[in-house]
Amino acid sequence: VILREKLASYGDLVPWMLRLAVGLPLIGAGFQGYIFAPTVTFNLGANPLLRVLFIGLGFFVLFGLATRIVSTIGLVTYAWAFVTEPSVVLAIEYVPIFLALFVLGGGRPSADDMLLEVASTDGTFYGRVDPVHHLKAYLDDRTRALRAYVPVVLRVGMGASFIYLGLIQKLSQPSSGLAVVAKYDLTAVVPVDPGLWVVGAGVTEIAVGVALIAGFFTRGAAAISFLLFTVTLFGLPDDPVLAHVTLFGMASAVFTLGAGPLSFDHWFGRPAVEDDESVVAAD
Repeated sequence: VILREKLASYGDLVPWMLRLAVGLPLIGAGFQGYIFAPTVTFNLGANPLLRVLFIGLGFFVLFGLATRIVSTIGLVTYAWAFVTEPSVVLAIEYVPIFLALFVLGGGRPSADDMLLEVASTDGTFYGRVDPVHHLKAYLDDRTRALRAYVPVVLRVGMGASFIYLGLIQKLSQPSSGLAVVAKYDLTAVVPVDPGLWVVGAGVTEIAVGVALIAGFFTRGAAAISFLLFTVTLFGLPDDPVLAHVTLFGMASAVFTLGAGPLSFDHWFGRPAVEDDESVVAAD
């Protein structure tokens, strides 16, 4: 109960968490030359505009400047990338984060929040020449009713990502998982058949994904996912770090917000805070 009440006080920091979670990887993608997922690369020399696009998106999101506009551009870019190269589905977690940022805006601290304060103050020259932040105030009002569903968007998106990794990457294509087991000699850590390693990892990821989508023991599932990411990050030394930043950010946001509406936790749990979804619904 105390934990949930404390987490409720962090609700206004969720947009900042999400901006960090996508801003840094997007900048890294632009500099390193990949499209959302590290496995989907592009030729920087032949596609300099893609490099500029990803770096620009990353910095704008990181600073929280024109957050909703940039999130929309990010969604369109992801849709284009998916049509062009379907394997970018490995980075499906960008979609729920962009959607959440479109609903929530930049939050605090952000350039949007600072500039809106200046733009909305009577008598300022900036307030007369900057229509973007007047648009932000308009969109804040229009999206207010949707904020309660941000926890649903995040946990379902994160759950779908887990199920894809467990079902498609491991159980349906075990060869890549077996290669990882052999490369890092994981059977020396837990002496079982390599196939059991792959099946165990796949089933665990699917179970966590189903729990997140159903909103069952949501904060516990988010904590388990955070632990899985940490073990992967430090246990596999050459694993791409930037590939996990978005998932770390999503896990942090889901742990903070809880299940929200349309979940087992909401329907059958004992609420310790008056409706977890109000955490993001309030100003």
